[in-house]
Amino acid sequence: MKLTILDGNAVNPGDVSWDLFKKYADITVFPRSSEKEVISRIAESDAVFLNKIRIDENVILHCPNLKYIGVLATGYDVIDIPAVKKAGICVTNIPSYSTMAVAQHVFSLITFFTNHISAHNDSVQNEGWIKSPDFCYWEKPLFELYGKTLGILGYGNIGRQVAKIAEAFGMNVLVCPHSPSADIPNCVTQEKLWEQSDFITLHAPLTAETAGIINKSSIDKMKDGAYIINTARGGLVAEDDVRSALETGKIAGYGCDVLSSEPMKDSCPLYRAPNCVITPHIAWAPLETRERLIKIAFDNFESWIQGKPKNMIY
Repeated sequence: MKLTILDGNAVNPGDVSWDLFKKYADITVFPRSSEKEVISRIAESDAVFLNKIRIDENVILHCPNLKYIGVLATGYDVIDIPAVKKAGICVTNIPSYSTMAVAQHVFSLITFFTNHISAHNDSVQNEGWIKSPDFCYWEKPLFELYGKTLGILGYGNIGRQVAKIAEAFGMNVLVCPHSPSADIPNCVTQEKLWEQSDFITLHAPLTAETAGIINKSSIDKMKDGAYIINTARGGLVAEDDVRSALETGKIAGYGCDVLSSEPMKDSCPLYRAPNCVITPHIAWAPLETRERLIKIAFDNFESWIQGKPKNMIY
């Protein structure tokens, strides 16, 4: 069996082994692949793994041997689902592999604003403490999370883990799930979430309904000086509106790990915006998380070979 990994660097730049897959296939790993290279690289492949490479009807038509596509991520919007259904190709994804890592990153972004570790370290390294007449000083206001209200938009695995961590900090938690339920504590409407939260963290999928859900209208309903955290999808946010709100101070800070277009362009509205911290889509990427991802990918592949596929999208 011929297995091709089209953009291995996206999940494994070389610190995790692909050797598990050699049990069942001859594997070829490409660090990355351009759109023009995809067909030539998988034309004779029986199976393919990918992270961000788009597989559309044209690709499938040129790959008659293709029987299996493993998406090395939870989201699978890069796959033309009607086309793979028509071709009878099995497609799997990797659910719930990064819950703990992403929840951890949420609070890394939150505490960037509450504790200003980076700013204070920079000050110390530039002799600020050496020259200080006092035993301590602070460059920016510091404040506790205790007693603050965290609003969680979306309440899947990551949203639930974020709620647990917030409660450990002594925060008040409000939740706005996709489907309201009496079983979910502190469940509120979107409007209440905007109005009552000191911090708002986004954990909703990107759909036609949620695209641009953070925009001028929703921001206007928020508390003055609220903070927004986005580790979900960049398209949930109208980035021009967020920049405007940062510039006026309506939003005190925006922390994100995702953008509407990735990698970042120098025309991105959030580039060098005030009180905006951006990380390059790394919330999911600790070593342990990526090891888990590759192990689940192998389990998916092995299960398919054994005729018992799991984690199937189709």
